[in-house]
Amino acid sequence: MDLDAFTALLTPRGRAALAEAEALADADPVAVATRMRKSHDAALTSAALTQARLRERARAKFGADAARMFFTPHGLEQATRAEVAAHRARRLGAAPGLRVADACCGIGGDLLALARAGCAVDAVDTDPLSVAVATANAEALGVADLVTVRVGDAAEVRPEAYDVLFADPARRTTRGRTFDPLAYSPPWPVVLDLLGRARAGCVKVAPGIPYEFIPDDAEAEWVSYKGEVKEATLWTGRAPGTARRATLLPGGHTLTATGVRAATGPAGRYVYEPDGAAVRAHLVGEVAELVGGWLPDPMIAYISGDEPVDTPWAARYEVRQVLPFSLKRLRAALRERGVGNAVIKKRGSAVDIERLRGDLRLSGDKTAVVILTRVSDKPTVLICDPSPPA
Repeated sequence: MDLDAFTALLTPRGRAALAEAEALADADPVAVATRMRKSHDAALTSAALTQARLRERARAKFGADAARMFFTPHGLEQATRAEVAAHRARRLGAAPGLRVADACCGIGGDLLALARAGCAVDAVDTDPLSVAVATANAEALGVADLVTVRVGDAAEVRPEAYDVLFADPARRTTRGRTFDPLAYSPPWPVVLDLLGRARAGCVKVAPGIPYEFIPDDAEAEWVSYKGEVKEATLWTGRAPGTARRATLLPGGHTLTATGVRAATGPAGRYVYEPDGAAVRAHLVGEVAELVGGWLPDPMIAYISGDEPVDTPWAARYEVRQVLPFSLKRLRAALRERGVGNAVIKKRGSAVDIERLRGDLRLSGDKTAVVILTRVSDKPTVLICDPSPPA
């Protein structure tokens, strides 16, 4: 979809085509396209069908708002989930009168959350189509009077003129997604320059950002939504606080670094699998302290314990058998238990899970959790039962 096709969607004729495409969403795609081309040209038909599909996909991130919003494929992929954007706006202290510079706004996921909190947001993006989509989204959600969006280079933003700088650098190149901050757009040196001049800064980055790219004066927060790590955020210019933080949404639980180091010991009665946000934030020791546990291996993010402690920070499994890793022994143990369905997890193991699943040739009516890991640096298998919260 190009800028002309998107602009056409905003006309009365385009909105009618989009409404028709959405009404026919469950019908055969070829039949829908053929029917729509009887009353709309090919370009508008294609744009309407694409937008209808994107709105359907966007419901997972934007809920009911998706039905009124506009998207591009890449913009939707990178856009912040609404619950995460709202959390970030709250942490920023978003309130009427707060002036925010959004240095690379994309389709506007974060600027919408900020504007809904009453902030005045000046946003730029180098892509004219993204700017048009972000502008349309601000109008669709009723916050256009608080938002200005223009085509521009993030490097030209003057963060010192605002209360807060927000940036969400693009993490895609012509070859696809990139995990190298130096390949972000704008590149990392530009982002650091903007942060260095801002009174307060907030930068969305990939959860796998190497620690060496995190500024010394920044707090890094990893955010997990319903058990899946979504992103990391770097905060600067705030009151002194922790250097590392993990947050669980939608519950709003937060864990910060205390410097605690977990003890090590043999596998216990229970094994705890810390949430990915805690693992990324190097807070496994803090989670171990919460459950009164220890690490079977100091280099692996599994925690053992002898008591069934409930915590939002870790899934818990009850250990039924501990074996040195051996395909033959594992297959025999699972057959003896009548396990026909195994949930296989691993950390610190090079075993290919899908190949192992085929090699086990399971049969039976029982379910087990099989954890491939290391205990005291030795390849080990834990055969477990789920241990749901009390």
